[in-house]
Amino acid sequence: MLPVNDDVPDGPRPAPVSALEPWPDTVRWQPISGDLIRVELLRLAMGLAVVLVGLALGWAFSGHWLFGAVLALVVLLGGWRAVAIVRAVRAWGYAERENDLLVRHGLLVRRLSIVPYSRMQFVDVSAGPLERAFNLATVQLHTAAAASDARVPGLRPAEASRLRDRLTALGEDRAEGL
Repeated sequence: MLPVNDDVPDGPRPAPVSALEPWPDTVRWQPISGDLIRVELLRLAMGLAVVLVGLALGWAFSGHWLFGAVLALVVLLGGWRAVAIVRAVRAWGYAERENDLLVRHGLLVRRLSIVPYSRMQFVDVSAGPLERAFNLATVQLHTAAAASDARVPGLRPAEASRLRDRLTALGEDRAEGL
């Protein structure tokens, strides 16, 4: 017979939270722009083009079958990476809470970074040539611990500026109380 615990009220109990399911359902996740998929696919295509041209030239000049096999393997791995890029970009998200910012990403290894506003030292907004071509920017948060830095890629410049300004203001407000 199981012991009865009279301290626990009857009725619906909250669902247990699992450490293996790191995306909390209690927050409103903001997705990043789908244009980041195109940026990442272009980066992949440029890298693959260099490797494939090198392998094709090696195969053409030597005629060795190994170049052809490696060429086929690189094409297969490139296709697999393209699918992974699409899924990985869709896994990114961020949520602003009262005292901290949550950033999620990852497919195989899911990662949830929680950055308290009071721990932020500074916030960067950056955009490389490809990001600028697609009107995207990345917000990078820096804290005292290098391992706890978080970034949110694939934001429109207006949203990146808004997030930077809000995080900076919240960080200053929270730091005053220390």
